[in-house]
Amino acid sequence: MVISNTIESDSRALLDYTYASRYDRTDLPRFKIAEHPIPKEAAYQIINDELMLDANPRLDLASFVTTWMEPECDKLIMAAINKNYVDMYQYPVTTELQDRCVNMIANLFNAPLEDSKSAVGVGTIGSSEAIMLAGLAFKRRWQNKMRAASKPCDKPNIVAGANVQICWKKFANYFEVELKEVKLSEGYYVMDPKKAVEMVDENTICVAAILGSTLNGEFEDIKLLNDLLVAKNEQTRWDTPIHVDAASGGFIAPFLYPGLEWDFRLPLVKSINVSGHKYGLVYPGIGWVIWRSNEDLPEELIFEINYLGTKQRTFTLNFSKGSSQIIAQYYQLIRLGLKGYKRIMENCKVNAEHLKKGLENTQCFNIVSKDNGVPLVAFSLKNHSQHNEFQISNMLRGFGWSVPAYTMPPDAQRITVLRVVIREDFSRTLADQLVNDIVKVLQDLGILPSVPEENGVANTTQVAGVC
Repeated sequence: MVISNTIESDSRALLDYTYASRYDRTDLPRFKIAEHPIPKEAAYQIINDELMLDANPRLDLASFVTTWMEPECDKLIMAAINKNYVDMYQYPVTTELQDRCVNMIANLFNAPLEDSKSAVGVGTIGSSEAIMLAGLAFKRRWQNKMRAASKPCDKPNIVAGANVQICWKKFANYFEVELKEVKLSEGYYVMDPKKAVEMVDENTICVAAILGSTLNGEFEDIKLLNDLLVAKNEQTRWDTPIHVDAASGGFIAPFLYPGLEWDFRLPLVKSINVSGHKYGLVYPGIGWVIWRSNEDLPEELIFEINYLGTKQRTFTLNFSKGSSQIIAQYYQLIRLGLKGYKRIMENCKVNAEHLKKGLENTQCFNIVSKDNGVPLVAFSLKNHSQHNEFQISNMLRGFGWSVPAYTMPPDAQRITVLRVVIREDFSRTLADQLVNDIVKVLQDLGILPSVPEENGVANTTQVAGVC
């Protein structure tokens, strides 16, 4: 009897062992829900094993979004993972933290506030939602003005560079606004302010300027755009405003280029969006949009509800959303302060310069990115006679790196580039290893000759001059 119980116990123990269960040799449902449940341990392990095939987020150099936060912030995120932010009555402290973030960011962007806590803005899922909200505010404000003047209001347009992120094209499509794009040219990969202002007409609801182009990280000249548009408004008696898409650069410019005028210091800048999950240093899922004043956000776009227990005002495209990222943003703002953010952005810039120098030493690449912008390095091959950037991108995946290759928009589509975004967690050591692996790829392609490594790192000075 004792022996039988022992055997039965051992059998159960074996079945409970993760890789001895039948679920590891059974096809699991992919497109239809299964009839029967499976143990939680098996479900976890099967999914966890499959996710191992995803790329390592830390090596995803294509992405601008944050891939590392301090463990203390991770704890706050997990503690709030089940809080629905929209329920402000139940979670008033979270609402208060959002309002604090809005005011901190508005002050960072030099908003002309009546007092330190009178900022107008809202947290969003990301800059895409923020841009939708800002665009709707511009469209409604323009429609109200045209109706008051008994003029047609059925053909609104936005002027922007061809380098705008896809969310602007989505806004134009979804909300029936014409997107008038300023074409790029080889060697000039951002919007030309002069050409932009020439395209402005009475139906232009705003000019969208980019503080940190996705293509090469460059800041557009928003000060010049403002000055040219002020002159045109005076001449035409229009009041065409500016929106600044600072998704990437909004948490960079105040710390690296504090004297640069791009924000609410310019009178025509009426709203700004920024991604908290990029250089705001928060995991994906948080953006912000800030308006210059209450009059720039039409009141009819704000809704009042009371079915969550109390009256509350809401202006978002999404309703239910998690509270975690809002709490994480507040953590970063108070944890780092101005000096902490400045130090991190300086580190990113220095490491970008170091990577750039390593690539230049190969003498195989033209650097397309600019020094005054987002800390990234965009580069293209000097010689395309036998190989291209897409081959290099694909081969780097064999080393674990995700480095995107892409063509520029019209009329610069002949140019193809590779781009490395330098985030907080991309150290000089990783920069050296990336250059080392790029050199190996160039050698495998026959672009560079093979030379001995020194301490595990390719000596790019020995292979220079071959490209």
